[in-house]
Amino acid sequence: MANDLTIHLVDDEESLRRSLTFLLVSAGFAVRAHSCAKAFLELLPLSGRTCLVTDLCMPDIDGIELLRRLRRLNPAVPAIVITGQGDIAAAVQAMKAGASDFLEKPLKEAALISAIKAAMEHGRIDRPSTDCEHVAARLRQLTERERQVLTGVLEGLQNKMIAYHLGISARTVEVHRANVMAKMGARNLAELMRMTIAIDVTAQPLEPANTSPANVWPAYI
Repeated sequence: MANDLTIHLVDDEESLRRSLTFLLVSAGFAVRAHSCAKAFLELLPLSGRTCLVTDLCMPDIDGIELLRRLRRLNPAVPAIVITGQGDIAAAVQAMKAGASDFLEKPLKEAALISAIKAAMEHGRIDRPSTDCEHVAARLRQLTERERQVLTGVLEGLQNKMIAYHLGISARTVEVHRANVMAKMGARNLAELMRMTIAIDVTAQPLEPANTSPANVWPAYI
């Protein structure tokens, strides 16, 4: 797979570009490194088999904006976002902007290689309707509370904030999240996002529980 695949690496940190380039070349990939998003965008549209690996936080054009422009100019190119300041909200933004995966620094070699291979395998093609039906069937297995928690996760909320809205403890949210992951068959947040991206799970806002502030605030304890 690696022989005819070119990885475009975009990161404003020179030391990281060097180390990741060495890692990827050692793994058998051809690599073109770019110090900023503008340098990469000037090459579009790309030909051949390519994959973008981009940092999230960069000056001028950040990773999210880079993905949005890539989707307009060269939508077939799969992309992986990396960051040292990762959180759920950033992951949700990246996935909605078209990222195939979201990895936190320091990167593990096996995780990055696996993400690249998975991105190239799945690509950015539209999901067949049968896949959407399969995801919808799994969603129907969720309880009302699990769907509420899922909506909060996909909106980028931390467990404590979801707990605050629903008037339950953060620990209870963790249990519901684990149940959601198991029922949906998702191994991580990126996979859960990919499964639900074609279905508007967040069409209805996360509804606060009908509880008084005295009953809500203990969710932070």
